[in-house]
Amino acid sequence: MRSLPLPAPRRSRVTDQPPVHEPTTRRRQLLGRLSLPERAFITDALRTETVGGMLLLGAAVIALIWANVWPNAYESVLDFRIGPSGPLHLDLTIAGWAKDGLLTIFFFVAGIELKREFVAGELRTPSAALLPVIAAVCGVALPAILFALVNSGSGGHPGGWAIPTATDIAFALGVLAVVGSHLPSALRAFLLTLAVVDDLIAILIIAVFYSSGIRFWALGLAFAGLVLFWFLHRRGVHGWYLFVPLAVVVWALMHESGVHATVAGVAMGLMLRCHREGDEEHSPGEHIEHLVRPLSAGLAVPVFALFAAGVTISGPALREVFTQAAPLGIVIGLLVGKTVGIFGGTWLAARFTRAELNPQLKWADLFSVAVLAGIGFTVSLLISELAFPGDLALADRSKTAVLVGSLLCAAVATVLLKLRNRHYRELCAEEERDTDGDGVPDVYQADDPAWRARSSAQRAQGSTDGPAAAR
Repeated sequence: MRSLPLPAPRRSRVTDQPPVHEPTTRRRQLLGRLSLPERAFITDALRTETVGGMLLLGAAVIALIWANVWPNAYESVLDFRIGPSGPLHLDLTIAGWAKDGLLTIFFFVAGIELKREFVAGELRTPSAALLPVIAAVCGVALPAILFALVNSGSGGHPGGWAIPTATDIAFALGVLAVVGSHLPSALRAFLLTLAVVDDLIAILIIAVFYSSGIRFWALGLAFAGLVLFWFLHRRGVHGWYLFVPLAVVVWALMHESGVHATVAGVAMGLMLRCHREGDEEHSPGEHIEHLVRPLSAGLAVPVFALFAAGVTISGPALREVFTQAAPLGIVIGLLVGKTVGIFGGTWLAARFTRAELNPQLKWADLFSVAVLAGIGFTVSLLISELAFPGDLALADRSKTAVLVGSLLCAAVATVLLKLRNRHYRELCAEEERDTDGDGVPDVYQADDPAWRARSSAQRAQGSTDGPAAAR
């Protein structure tokens, strides 16, 4: 979608001072209105993620039904091996291909999102990046701390501390679509930015804590492949027939090295140029993200969920979630840790930086979004497998806890958001109102005197035409 330029504010002919409606000093606003280009990008990105979230929910339901009604068939499909055994040991199970292969596409898109946010998005300036970064860091740290406290006893498993730290934006948006919440664009943008920073932290956790047995020859060759990828891209070389095979080779070498293969996807995403040059309408990163995001949200993540979310649901299994340390720590981390961490971190950051909350919103709205951010599905399921590779039963209990914790967060967030849904609907209608039909919402032109004069003339014309038309 091509963004329309914003009208420049008019200056007085007598002085160079800003007009009255633009105060020269103002406190930075938290969750304020997005710029028109940023709003257009966020709307396009979230539309794809919402569809992907619906598919993700459907895949999770199918996995649960399949695993509980036909468990032997489900396990046989998961354990079926395919791929060459040499020279790079790619004879993986179906579940392994979904975890190490398809999720690389997801993390590739996450890498592009990170790059774009840092060079052209909400994180490009330190003042704008401060609040979502603090919120994300607190939303990762507190769940890990609570998990560690719950698992500090003799029967605990502290190795799973990273499981409840992730936020799944697709699952969260799928919940919003199901419950029909008209969340304003500022809150959606905050949730997306929060998830982007959260993904960065998750990538670092996976790379640092869940990589073992490093083979440096393979890691060195993977690094050389990344350098070649960067060089070709920077030289302006085009052609998927060059970059896709190179990306596959880099991924295979990264997988062989012992570093989790998804790190290759993130690295390649970060290497793409996400700023525009010359008369470009879209940067290469934006263009590639637009092409690959539907593949990630519509195929890669749902298929991974199909082969990762199939756990046994029974009375004893659910009882273990609330009686055993590891799964209980996951539920508490997602429901309490993410909520308190994100909300508390944002509130403290706003207080100490003297940022003002958007007057159209309340802190209760941010609390609801913090609860929604406790939905940790895709990355949490992945870390459940990485944290307990030698204990499949514990990994399954952890996955069950991820599902239970995510569903609890979804249910609580749904209730809280529904209480304010009428207000959200009014805000969304105001954001989208375009009375003159010029393609630019009225709220982005309200400070332009020419637009106000034109709107007044149109209203006056309408009021005079009305009685004449009636006669």
